[in-house]
Amino acid sequence: MVGDRIYHWHHGSAWTGAEGGRVADVFDPATGAVARQVPLASADEVDEVVAAAVAAASEWRSSSLTKRAKTLFAFRELIVRHTDEIAALITAEHGKVLDDARGEVARGLEVVEFACGIPHLLKGSHSESVSTGADSHSVRQPVGVAAGITPLNLKAKKNLWMLPIAVACGNAFVLKPSERDPSASVRLAELFTDAGLPDGVLSVLHGDHEAVDALLTNPSVGAVSFVGSTPIARHVFETAATSGKRVQALGGAKNHMVVLADADLDAAADAAVSAGYGSAGERCMAISVVVAADAIADELVAKIAERTRTLRVGAGTVEGSDLGPLITAAHRDRVAGYVDAGVEAGAELVVDGRDPEVPGGSGDGFFLGPCLFDRVDPSMSIYTDEIFGPVLCVVRTSSLADAVSLVNANPYGNGVALFTRDGAAARWFEAEVEVGMVGINVPLPVRVGFYSVGGR
Repeated sequence: MVGDRIYHWHHGSAWTGAEGGRVADVFDPATGAVARQVPLASADEVDEVVAAAVAAASEWRSSSLTKRAKTLFAFRELIVRHTDEIAALITAEHGKVLDDARGEVARGLEVVEFACGIPHLLKGSHSESVSTGADSHSVRQPVGVAAGITPLNLKAKKNLWMLPIAVACGNAFVLKPSERDPSASVRLAELFTDAGLPDGVLSVLHGDHEAVDALLTNPSVGAVSFVGSTPIARHVFETAATSGKRVQALGGAKNHMVVLADADLDAAADAAVSAGYGSAGERCMAISVVVAADAIADELVAKIAERTRTLRVGAGTVEGSDLGPLITAAHRDRVAGYVDAGVEAGAELVVDGRDPEVPGGSGDGFFLGPCLFDRVDPSMSIYTDEIFGPVLCVVRTSSLADAVSLVNANPYGNGVALFTRDGAAARWFEAEVEVGMVGINVPLPVRVGFYSVGGR
């Protein structure tokens, strides 16, 4: 940062953007105060950065795989050394508790470590005598310039999903992180540059829809990767695909956890609380819905409620906090509005977190405590919509088949979990459920760094 202004990272140095250009406020969600401002790139600035990336990509693609691997190994060591610093930046602007932020950095490191094996990963293939006297072979080549558009949550992890792989493959990479919490993205770019990455290979551009659309339509951008809400994912996919780009667009989620009558209910309750309220529910792999067998639903809800009431709401920097604030006042109010709507629709609000006690007083921080609903009907908005906050819904079901039908009828298919002691039921569930990532007695079936994201 330069003073109270966050900067773009371009050609290995800070750049505050055009004089008199547009800016956005970045808040400290624990206090509600404006902490700094971030410049919003114009379409012309995006085109300028992409042009520089094209020039850098031409040279970087010719670099040896050994050099790329060494740069990635150095980057990995710098992230390890600066984990606490990166985590502190995430907490300061996103609000999540520090332990959660450190864990996020660790998960992002898995992808960097995977990318360190790029000399092996980029091997081609060869076949002899595919026809008389003719052989055939394939090689993997970079697309040139790739762009990544990342959301407000998991600032280290989702940036590191994209940029190490793109750079290791010989591409230049332009990162457009969320303007809500951009500092960790810039710090990662600084560290990559310190690791030996040539100028121009990695750029960080801050911005809103103007910058996004400029990246999606720039003819020199060959590939785009996006994580965010479903409406924006649809826009990214349609716009970039129309422009002839390779596109990966990951949208929203509504993840279920099915609990059968034979399950370990204490383990299931622990899992529901950690998976439902971790990171204040602001993650696409959060468990939003517990589907409970009728026979054990009362007991399970009581166990979840007992644990939920012990969670401590507070600033992410305060030791002992389990839930930090939500990222903005508007988002906090949006999530609270869903709670109001659930009550009005007739769901039973077992735990009400709309007026949480915050140690030392919340001031104007964007806090919302954990909320637990029971007897939720699938027609209610708290079930149909991705809330992206600390709201957990319990739906009751009479059988595993009915539970699977409920999950499969939902338009989201990111992750799902099943808690049971029955191996045959688990095997049938894995085969029949139409969801990309499936956990058996595992609440968050998030793939490790050397497996692809499997959401449907």
